[in-house]
Amino acid sequence: MQGQDRTALEILRRQYFQLVDPAQLRWADIQTLKSPDVQAWIYSHFFNPDHVTYAPPERYQLRVLKQLVGKLEAAITDPEEDEISDDLMSTFSELVTASLPSESTSAQQKAYVTYSYPLQGHDGDSTQTGSVTLLEARSVISGAGTTGLRTWEAALLMGSFLVSGKGRNLLRGRRVLELGAGTGMLSILCAKYLEMSGILATDGDEAVVDAIKTNFFLNGLTGESKSGPIVRTAALKWGRHLTQHTFAEDHGIELPDVILGADVTYDRSVIPALVATMRQFFEASPAIQVLISATIRNTDTFEAFLNACRRNQFDMELLDFALVPEPAQEGPFYPTSTPIPIWRITKAQPPEDR
Repeated sequence: MQGQDRTALEILRRQYFQLVDPAQLRWADIQTLKSPDVQAWIYSHFFNPDHVTYAPPERYQLRVLKQLVGKLEAAITDPEEDEISDDLMSTFSELVTASLPSESTSAQQKAYVTYSYPLQGHDGDSTQTGSVTLLEARSVISGAGTTGLRTWEAALLMGSFLVSGKGRNLLRGRRVLELGAGTGMLSILCAKYLEMSGILATDGDEAVVDAIKTNFFLNGLTGESKSGPIVRTAALKWGRHLTQHTFAEDHGIELPDVILGADVTYDRSVIPALVATMRQFFEASPAIQVLISATIRNTDTFEAFLNACRRNQFDMELLDFALVPEPAQEGPFYPTSTPIPIWRITKAQPPEDR
């Protein structure tokens, strides 16, 4: 395969394992797809159970394969010259005749989702791709009423910032805490690929924290490695009193240097407790930096968060980190129709110290 074809197929593979809606998949051109070598590559990397460890749900596989087979059948002009891979057709037949759950049932079930990030070297060049595999629910809200069982857009953008040169420099050698970690995607990304000394993934829901532990395990993070960063999970209720001593005693890690929060401001009712927790961290360690990313679905709700920060006299900086247009995204993939700002929040310094 030529380099351009390989790049297009690699982007398609990343979309597939992130479970991007099949209607939004960016297929390679039909001449590339018709190649026997390319069809063999797609089968091996997408559908071969001996090669694929964390496969998408079978119903999703069927939807994608149906598109591919349809494209190939429509492009055949000479049946003796153009063939569809026997492996692809056999897999398609098996999925068509299998007893699969309905679309609505499938959406409620947990599935493996893999997010891919380009990793920058110290020279600023992208040298490899990092991946985080999660077991998550694709439905918007689970039966338990929590939104913490899937990864949201603001976390994906925050991850892109963290693996950038600026983000890596911010985290290098530091202790990190994630508030409202949900699936734990950001914490796992930090622990696997960024040079920090420790990570504590927290959420207010015990069931969500248990799910984070599962996702840590999927990514080889057990907290037992002597060479890697300290990796911890904990339930953390916002608004509850904390001190430097009790924090270290409760969680086995010193106070963080950097706090991350992605899509934690969507509910106006939790904003007072969230800001109170930020204030307590600042009081325990004034040098802490907080990064908050938010998908602005409701302008008034996010403005309430900013106003609460202003009332507490926090210093706030809107980071210059733009969304990547959807046609140019190479992983992770997220919609850009709604703004997703990232704010850096710190404790205000006395005038004489500025």
